[in-house]
Amino acid sequence: MHLDSNDGLRFQDDELAQARQFNKKLAWMPRFRIRNRFAPLLIQSLLRVGQLRGAAKLARYGLHAQSATASVDGRQVPVRIIRPKGQPKGVVLDIHGGGWVIGNAQMNDDLNIAMVRACNVAVVSVDYRLAGATPVEGLMDDCLVAARWLLGEGCPEFAGLPVIVIGESAGGHLAAATLLQLKAWPVLFTRVCGALLYYGVYDLTGTPSVRTAGRDTLVLDGPGMVDALRLLTPGISEEQRKAPPLSPLYGDFAGFPPSLMWVGSLDPLRDDTLQMAERWSKHSGVEIHLVPDAPHGFIHFPTMMADRVLEHSRDWICRRIESVAG
Repeated sequence: MHLDSNDGLRFQDDELAQARQFNKKLAWMPRFRIRNRFAPLLIQSLLRVGQLRGAAKLARYGLHAQSATASVDGRQVPVRIIRPKGQPKGVVLDIHGGGWVIGNAQMNDDLNIAMVRACNVAVVSVDYRLAGATPVEGLMDDCLVAARWLLGEGCPEFAGLPVIVIGESAGGHLAAATLLQLKAWPVLFTRVCGALLYYGVYDLTGTPSVRTAGRDTLVLDGPGMVDALRLLTPGISEEQRKAPPLSPLYGDFAGFPPSLMWVGSLDPLRDDTLQMAERWSKHSGVEIHLVPDAPHGFIHFPTMMADRVLEHSRDWICRRIESVAG
């Protein structure tokens, strides 16, 4: 396992100074916490309003998004597909974050446009149902349906292409849970050549860094997450909440593909990624980066550090695809 890796990725003083300055702004903002179903509904509505010009953003790069339906065994899940201008070299299965209660397949368009252009991949984003009206297990099932559709006979367009699974935050949880469940279909599972995970939630009972996060936690309310995780998984015991794939951290990672993992040093979910990397690395290669002075969600912030991380991730995707193609 590579902690902060040995590939020369080091952040310069000006990058760190800018990140710290941005953190001062974040300190004035309320911490995200799931307290009821009304706040997520409001945030979701604002998100959709902000996405009204999404097609124009894609058009600036000569791209467009297709709405499609993944269908397996009579179950259907909407997906959003962005294709490169030429033939793709691979496919990314993108699972968005948002605390399981907000977000949609369009919310990562900025990241996915850059990935399509730099890596010459198609991106299939899962528009899974959101928690509140749907149990977390239903969200996991949606992502599994999308994965089986993409990797199986339901999606002949991308047949034979290597697939990388990407998940961020709650999407990291769903990505890891999807891979664990996908092992039941070995032929499909072997097509996955990598997993890129940003600061995921892998223990739904709360890792030590979640439970002990101080009041100065940025972006996420650490201790409040423990109650939020219970709200998301009502009616079950802590032992049941810890069982995989609900808590992917305790799953069997035998046969898993190589992975790249990121987490910030200021993220209450720090231990989730560090522990996941340790367990995963017993079976496959893991490159992990503990990013200094970075809070949860940092890849979306307007900092040089975020740009460097995303550039490195795109390079890693290219290398993974090339290693399979070669």
